[in-house]
Amino acid sequence: MQEQQRPRFIRLIIGPLMGCLAYWLLSTNGLDHAKAATVLVTIWMGIWWITEVIDLGVTSFLPFLLFPLLGVLDANTVAAQYMEQTIFLFVGGFFLAYAMERWNLHQRLAFSIILKAGSTPSRVLLGIMITTFTVSMWISNTATTVMLLAAVLAIVRHEHLFPKSGHAKIATGYLLALAYTASIGGMATLVGTPPNMILAGFMDKIEPGAVNFNRWFVFGFPFALTFGTIAFFFIRYRFIPKSDDLRFDRNYIREKLEALGPLQTEEKRVIAIFLFAVLGWFTRIDLDFGAFRIPGWSNLLPEGKMIKDSTIAIFAALLLFLIPAKKKDAGALLNWSDVTRLPFRIILLFGSGFALAEAFERTGLAQWLAGHLQVLHGMPAWIMVLGVAVMATALSEFASNVASVQLMLPILAPLAVSLEVDPLVLMFPATIAASFGYMMPVATAANTIVYGTGYIPVRQMMRTGLFLNIIGILLLTLFSQLIRF
Repeated sequence: MQEQQRPRFIRLIIGPLMGCLAYWLLSTNGLDHAKAATVLVTIWMGIWWITEVIDLGVTSFLPFLLFPLLGVLDANTVAAQYMEQTIFLFVGGFFLAYAMERWNLHQRLAFSIILKAGSTPSRVLLGIMITTFTVSMWISNTATTVMLLAAVLAIVRHEHLFPKSGHAKIATGYLLALAYTASIGGMATLVGTPPNMILAGFMDKIEPGAVNFNRWFVFGFPFALTFGTIAFFFIRYRFIPKSDDLRFDRNYIREKLEALGPLQTEEKRVIAIFLFAVLGWFTRIDLDFGAFRIPGWSNLLPEGKMIKDSTIAIFAALLLFLIPAKKKDAGALLNWSDVTRLPFRIILLFGSGFALAEAFERTGLAQWLAGHLQVLHGMPAWIMVLGVAVMATALSEFASNVASVQLMLPILAPLAVSLEVDPLVLMFPATIAASFGYMMPVATAANTIVYGTGYIPVRQMMRTGLFLNIIGILLLTLFSQLIRF
């Protein structure tokens, strides 16, 4: 028993030990206490995030505990970061996902698109990826994967649909496509995945309104669509050889769809609220088409500048709780008992990252770090983007995409200023690349979920993920030169 506990004990103490060592080295070389203490907390948190020696949510309490104890930030300042407005955008998105799940709207969407895609393994792969991409644009990657996993498993478990010799390989391809496309689709919109919203919240403190739904969509959607298309052809080539791409009977899928019956009143109401939220996000600020401009609806309100995308998300969530369901004794479209699964740990992760960013800014640590990275000065922009993308991708393989972004943004912002480039030139690629963790089962929640089905060998995930990581990094570098965020 003691032997089993020893590795965990080592992983527990290595975080604070490495943090204290960094503090001592920096302090003895002239760095003031506040900056060195911020480094201590960052390293401690980073190691615990990467090793996951304790739950990520528990690790997220460290800034609230350590910053006041070390005299870096007072408790009120730290606590305020844990309820930053961007967090409510994430919460509202999850409430929409729960409403879709409650009324089986997710299954109807999945079966419909898969049924229309065709009757060969490669066409079903396309249907899975289109479904996943579409849903993940608006709902978190984790929620998307959980919602659609049942539909994908229902397909792969019907072995009679596929050639016997190729079933295992096709099943692996389908599940990897689900996880990878959930991450890719999340890059398309501001609300698609938590790192996107973290960047928006971080930039809001530097330049209010710099990152909004429309600005993100201009770059994110074409990039994600291109990357998703490449991923489809790559996964099809790797897991569905032409000899196994044979037609099968689609009656099972048709029967499952027919069993759901016609669209219910509750489903129609959830769809209406969902579309209302999407329309609100798109039209909140001015739509500039060059030759003409359409005023955003927030500009028509006396205090419209105070409204954020998170405001729309929470308003949509409130509608779900207020509008009644037609079914007797069902309550509203969404009841509190339906949302008790809200991932509180992710909310804490958000808050801890914002607290870390606040400490970097207030202590001047971010500017100090940037001053030591002047080696990049004068280099072409594409080289800087490439380097940032590689670092973010490598880190995201061992830490969550949220943790990766939280660690990198406080450093990249002042670095960009010192290099005399727009902060988003570095911060946006880092945020996108943080969702490139395709190799390791622990890299993203989506990877972990599909790996847990038992259909995916680790080697297959690592090999496939390595190629997609490389493709993503190169494509991101190219897009950053073609489309200016």
